Parts: sequence; C-alpha cells; structure tokens
Amino acid sequence: MLLNARKVFYEKGSHSTILLGIEDITDKRILENEKDELIRRKQVLLEELEHRVVNSLQIIASIIMLKARTVESEETRRHLEDAHNRVISVATVQKHLRGSVAHSIIEMGPYLATLCTALAQSMISDNRPISIKFNGTGGNSTRRDAESIGLIVTELVINSIKHAFDETTKDGEIRVSYDVSGTDWQLAVSDNGCGKPDGVFAQPKTGLGTGVVKALAKQLDANVVTLSGALGTKVSVTHATFAAE
Repeated sequence: MLLNARKVFYEKGSHSTILLGIEDITDKRILENEKDELIRRKQVLLEELEHRVVNSLQIIASIIMLKARTVESEETRRHLEDAHNRVISVATVQKHLRGSVAHSIIEMGPYLATLCTALAQSMISDNRPISIKFNGTGGNSTRRDAESIGLIVTELVINSIKHAFDETTKDGEIRVSYDVSGTDWQLAVSDNGCGKPDGVFAQPKTGLGTGVVKALAKQLDANVVTLSGALGTKVSVTHATFAAE
C-alpha cells in the first residue's frame, strides 16, 4: 500500500486537516518485478549468444588454418590464411565488446588498448620483433561504432604485420591512436616499416583489407587518408571535421 498525506489549511479558522490517500500498488509492483526479470533474462541471453558467437568464430578459424596446412597450392594457402586472420579479427573484437551488451556507450581508450594487446598476442609470433602500442585521448563511442572501429584497427594491424616488415626488421612498431574533438574523432594506425610510395596502405588498391577498411569507414561517415614513405605508413580514418593538433 502506498500512503500519501497532505496537510490542508483553511482560510478561516485555526484548525487543520490531514488528507490521506491510500493506493494499492500491488499489481504495479508485480509488473515492475516482471519487467526487471525480463530485462535480466534478456541480458543473460545476449551475453550467452555473444559467448557462443566468439567460440564459433574461433572454431571456424581453427578449421580454416588446419585446411591451409594441408593444401598444396601456395596461392590457396595465402587466401585461407587471410580468411583465418579476418575471422580471428572479428572474434577478437567481439570478445572485447562482451560484457558491454547492456551499455550503449563504450570507453574507447581501454577498449582499444585491450584490443591492441590481444592482437599482439594472437597475430605476432614470438620470433618477430614487432610491438603494437596504443595512445590517444580516448573518448566514448556507441557500441556499434566501437565494433566498426575495432574491425578497422584489426584490418590495418594485420596489413602492417603482413606487408610492412620483413626478415631484417629489428624493432618493428605499430602505433594505434584514437583522439576526440567534440563529436568528431580520428583513428590513426601507423608503422615504421617499409612504406609504399603509392600511398595505399602497404598493399595493392584491390586488396581485401583495403576494401574492408573503406567500407567500414563509409558506414562511420569517415574519410580514409594514407601517407606512405621510406619511414613507414600511416593510415588516418577521420570523422567529419576533426582537426588534429
């Protein structure tokens, strides 16, 4: 029962009256509890779904890699390895967005820093002297945009690992930054490897990675600019009118 009391004063006279309202809110509380329970169940189901998606992607990646080791064609093997890397990249992004189902806003600094660590562990073998570092002002993003930005990062990191460094590399470094200015943002992925003068990442214009990055950038209403030279390659993905300092 919900009680609501108000004191009533009369214009004439010294006495006052208490006006008491009584409302039966049993049904209302039952509905609220049912709503809260439905939300909790939805949260559990979404988290379980994401968990299964990540596990399924990792299984698919393992199957692709096993197949790559058995084929005789070098070209086929390269295509399978590319497919493996991209499945792993999607799984990595999904894994680090898990737990954020109930939150529409993602803190980009911690998210991208964790993603870079995971990419270094999964993509770089122990005998390759290449590191991945993150820096930037961070900021927040929607979960949907964070997923697309994470996929762009993984594509560009994969591209640098594959094309920017060779057997003579001693101190290879891939740098990822994400800076925010108001509602606009800029993502940059750069390396100190062997750059290409044509300014199209470190691979041909028709490369799968190039197409994926451009498609994701278009979804984000962002522009892609590549600078490449003897000191390495830098790819900037800029949303709207962001102005870097």
